[in-house]
Amino acid sequence: MSASLKIATWNVNSVRSRIGNITKWLASAKPDVVCLQEIKCQTEQFPYLEFEDMGYNCAVLGQKSYNGVAILSKFAIEETLPGLPPGLPNDESDEQARYLECVISANNGPVRVASIYLPNGNPKTTEKFDYKLRWMRRLREHAKSLLQFEEPLILAGDYNVIAKDGHCWDPAVWVDDALMADETRAEFTALHWLGLSNAWQIKDGRDHQYTFWDYQRGAWNKDHGIHIDHILMSAQASDRLVDVEIARKTRAEEKPSDHVPVIASFDL
Repeated sequence: MSASLKIATWNVNSVRSRIGNITKWLASAKPDVVCLQEIKCQTEQFPYLEFEDMGYNCAVLGQKSYNGVAILSKFAIEETLPGLPPGLPNDESDEQARYLECVISANNGPVRVASIYLPNGNPKTTEKFDYKLRWMRRLREHAKSLLQFEEPLILAGDYNVIAKDGHCWDPAVWVDDALMADETRAEFTALHWLGLSNAWQIKDGRDHQYTFWDYQRGAWNKDHGIHIDHILMSAQASDRLVDVEIARKTRAEEKPSDHVPVIASFDL
């Protein structure tokens, strides 16, 4: 079985600052669909031309200086949610650009793809943690409604969740962090219980295969990382999953993002 659709997720930590790194990787890896997070620019400031010149259609939900998500697609984008901010449904007061959803016309029919930048939630003693948990509950309710379509569904992004101890270099360092809190893990598990599966866990599943290394304290050179970037899928997508990989080498580039791409290949 040959893969016909490559979908990647990458928190680029400023799309304009990393444009050279991003386009270099795109030219080499040749993903068909890319979910970007933390683009850190307003929608109109997104570097559309650079990606369009590489054959990508662009859907963007930006925000000045913070957050922001985008989806690049070699295929036509038939439908986009939202038309206007906010991104994730069920809270019109939420102005943070963290969720963008598209329907892509892939080789064998439509595929629904979402780019997700889930809130960090630190410190746990503040409203930021409450917001994180509320956001996760909203995501679960929306995902539940999407699964009713019974179509290939990909929810890809920076989930800011250390789902288990083997997803970090030293659990003792992260024990008080919102990314590893019991409440965070419980919400992430509940999302899976809807009927979603995790591409990495299905095709590889090894512990200590990281997707993020902090810029501080020599984390990259020491391999002090965490695994927080995930590709979740409906059964209609997971049945067609061929392979998954972490593009670790991008972290060694000059002026890299602190995250690296995760790529899933599908027979779709």
